[in-house]
Amino acid sequence: MKHSNGEAEPAVAAELCGSGLDNVRTFTLSLATEGEKLGLIGPEEAERIWTRHVLNCALIAPEIPAGSRVADVGSGAGLPGLVLAMIRPDCEFVLIEPLERRTRWLTEQVSSLALANVSVFNGRAEEYPEKRAFDVVTARAVKSLKGLIPWVEPLAKNGGQLVLMKGQRVDEEIVDAAAVIARHHLVDVSSRVLGEGKVSEPTRVFAATVER
Repeated sequence: MKHSNGEAEPAVAAELCGSGLDNVRTFTLSLATEGEKLGLIGPEEAERIWTRHVLNCALIAPEIPAGSRVADVGSGAGLPGLVLAMIRPDCEFVLIEPLERRTRWLTEQVSSLALANVSVFNGRAEEYPEKRAFDVVTARAVKSLKGLIPWVEPLAKNGGQLVLMKGQRVDEEIVDAAAVIARHHLVDVSSRVLGEGKVSEPTRVFAATVER
């Protein structure tokens, strides 16, 4: 049966969200109830808001080194950036989003959740004024690696990491992007699946280190 406020919270949410769980619950309810109306999620997505979206992002939280400064490029509804910020209060997050109505939503969420470790930038990644400023750069469902890497690599410090959420074709995308990967000084390139055996929809990530 459909639930008017989206999907029931899976038991594993407590483990994946830790001390951020209450905030994550509040955010998830807001996204399930308002997200479609605001054009943040598709019409069927509220029914799988936890499994497909929120926990999908939460799985990345352990991948971020302690005390990191993190950029989330094309943050959209706040996936993964807002979810990660709630789970990792030790890290600082900048949510980079070009669409004004989405940055308005992000700013409202940051305020209502009282997140002191998040700021929102309304613009494209290439317009962000600080280059080589972040320990970790994330993105979710933005575009293929070939197009995405030139956007995100300039934001990462030397020695910084890219942790990009990808779909099932990630390994094909890595092959397609070989020249771009080389040109943007990426090393230790890998694709991994996170959450197998723990969640119904595991997360695939492209990971690399920037070594200029």
